[in-house]
Amino acid sequence: MEIGIDSFAINSKNSGISNAQAMNELLERIELADQVGLDVFGIGEHYRKEFLDSAPAIILAAAASRTKQITLTSAVTVLSVADPVRVFQNFSTLDLISKGRAEIVVGRGSFTESYPLFGQSLTDYDELFAEKLDLLLKIRDNELVTWSGKFRPSLNNQGIYPRPLQNQLPIWLGVGGTQASFIRAGKLGLPLMVAVIGGETHRFKPLIDLYKQAGKNAAFYLNN
Repeated sequence: MEIGIDSFAINSKNSGISNAQAMNELLERIELADQVGLDVFGIGEHYRKEFLDSAPAIILAAAASRTKQITLTSAVTVLSVADPVRVFQNFSTLDLISKGRAEIVVGRGSFTESYPLFGQSLTDYDELFAEKLDLLLKIRDNELVTWSGKFRPSLNNQGIYPRPLQNQLPIWLGVGGTQASFIRAGKLGLPLMVAVIGGETHRFKPLIDLYKQAGKNAAFYLNN
């Protein structure tokens, strides 16, 4: 079992401290989490005034220089509005800085401000994520990538660098409460991070069962 902390780097208007001080205190908390033996610290990604985590890879890189053991991850990277090439490069660089302690949790996020900010339409909500996840996984598994899609220019035998220190950069799928998201994670064989934002935890058991069954089915078809 691993135990960790996720932070959205919130600095509310009532805190009485500057954003610079709030960021420094966040880094101190990550450093303390490392010292007391916690396993992982995750930084979210939001685009509202009270959040300071619109560039989580930079925060995690700063934390990497102040920690020794703790795994550093996103929670979550809003992949739908990001370039998978840049996401991989950022976290691969983090992996080098941290000497192999980087992970990525990708998802679609709980808020929608990022879609108009980066010129994306909510009508493409699911299609955007599916396509970009496909590309990110191809980049993870291949140094040279040939790929084409609808929302990003094609790649033709293009090298994606730097490569991480780890043999394979860990990628988790962050999900909320939709059946399709759990099934997708199972089919792809990705580890699952469940965001229990509200409600009772027992209602997620049927969704976890769907995830496990989808994984078994995918393995069956792969081996037959």
